[in-house]
Amino acid sequence: MQGGERSWTGSSVPGMAPTITDRPDMAGYGVEDDLDGVLPWTWAVERLVGSRSYWVVTVSGDGRPHAMPVWGVWRADEDDYWFSCAPTARKVRNLAENDRITVATEDPTRFVSVEGRAEKVEPGPALEPAIDGYGAKYAEFADGTPEEFAEFMAQTAFYRVTPERAFGIIETPEDFARRATRWRWT
Repeated sequence: MQGGERSWTGSSVPGMAPTITDRPDMAGYGVEDDLDGVLPWTWAVERLVGSRSYWVVTVSGDGRPHAMPVWGVWRADEDDYWFSCAPTARKVRNLAENDRITVATEDPTRFVSVEGRAEKVEPGPALEPAIDGYGAKYAEFADGTPEEFAEFMAQTAFYRVTPERAFGIIETPEDFARRATRWRWT
């Protein structure tokens, strides 16, 4: 392995922990290849699960970026991210042309950014875990009954994001260079 990489016991199959933990290429900011102090994937999962909102960044076929905050659910048991939006949203149009996506947590001081690919999931049994996750996470914001909330959610466009690489940053002077971490699925 190169550049201070370390293999994990995870699988390369989507839905599993990253297979490589190393450092992002940030030598100009004092981040070295030494793996002493890298963040464990569990640190990232805690933030991904706990984030109330997420930044979702998509890119159109002609390269125009689009960033919007959305609600979503990170499923720790599957290591994937689900979000929904209006079927006519710019995100939907962009993802139809280019399935690459970035999802980032809301806290910039204990930050996780995940890059991957998004696939649209049609209504049906495959959506049930995501809708249940939304219901549990955002129940206090839902109007009406759980059944009405689930019916509303089923009418939105749902996407499952499979990660390819992720970054974790702690934005403090003492931790930034020492803890900056990259995780990759191979």
